[in-house]
Amino acid sequence: MVTMNLTTTGREIHLITRPRGWPVADNFELVTKEVEAAPEDVVVRNQFLSVDPYMRGRMSDARSYSPPFQLGHVMDGGAVGKVVSASPGAILAPGDTVLHRLGWREFAVGPPAAFRQIQPLPGVPASAYLGALGMPGLTAYVGLLDIAHFQPGESVFVSAAAGAVGSMVGQLARSRGAGLVIGSAGSAAKVEHLTRDLGYDTAFNYHDGDITALLTAAAGERGIDVYFDNVGGDHLEAALAVLRPHGRVAMCGSISSYNAESAPPGPRNLTLAVGKRLRLEGFLVGDHLDREAEFLSEVGGGILAGTTVADETVVAGIENMVEAFLGMMRGTNLGKMVVRVGD
Repeated sequence: MVTMNLTTTGREIHLITRPRGWPVADNFELVTKEVEAAPEDVVVRNQFLSVDPYMRGRMSDARSYSPPFQLGHVMDGGAVGKVVSASPGAILAPGDTVLHRLGWREFAVGPPAAFRQIQPLPGVPASAYLGALGMPGLTAYVGLLDIAHFQPGESVFVSAAAGAVGSMVGQLARSRGAGLVIGSAGSAAKVEHLTRDLGYDTAFNYHDGDITALLTAAAGERGIDVYFDNVGGDHLEAALAVLRPHGRVAMCGSISSYNAESAPPGPRNLTLAVGKRLRLEGFLVGDHLDREAEFLSEVGGGILAGTTVADETVVAGIENMVEAFLGMMRGTNLGKMVVRVGD
């Protein structure tokens, strides 16, 4: 290895103990390390780092679809930055904007194959490729259209509707002719944002009462055809009660239980799935990357036209990475939560 001569050190976040229940600051450590690169490596100065709900699962060592973070090592995740060093004649060159999975650090070093060059749309920040034009946006697109098989005229309910995925689901449903789009969120301000800015027909604050009653009132006599589940728990139970026969559930996440120290019970009314002939299907967006080009064309076009809102909440400084992650888990964000670490 040779030491990179463009800088001497970079900061990164390490996981040093595994959380039990809610993560705390002591589970992590901010480490300053010398930045080293082999001659064939690409060196990227990160601009934005992503925090996402799935990362909580990787902080535990329980068996899952994704390997756990290793103790004493840097965390990883989505990031976007600019190339500062690359081999002469390589595909990537200094100044290129790239997307990669080596986040939670100021500098990323790796082979060219670890980075993907992107050309941000005019007037659209590169951070959008971690949110509306990235994994959360594609998750919304695939979940609504390919998993839930949404059709024009149908009624759609979205939980965590003001978050990175939920904010895109509602807008996609509206743009594709939904008969009714319902969202749930955790504050009155978010509820107002959903109906005023994101095209939701109606929304409710789930702190305001029994969720089944709130959803029943919002859906009316017709009920709902599709539930996009980001929360699980009582939201899934409410949706099962209000779904019409042959309704569909796209099971994206269950953030309500991610910090539980023991497995929560399943919905008490799961038997409704039989009589109503419901379909509940979980999915991972990584299985649907073939849809990315079509997704980028539709959603990118909407952003450029001003018909699609790419919400994001930006926290400054890698030293605030853990607090940004915890804030996202608590629902303090509108849209995608990202951490800005560079210009």
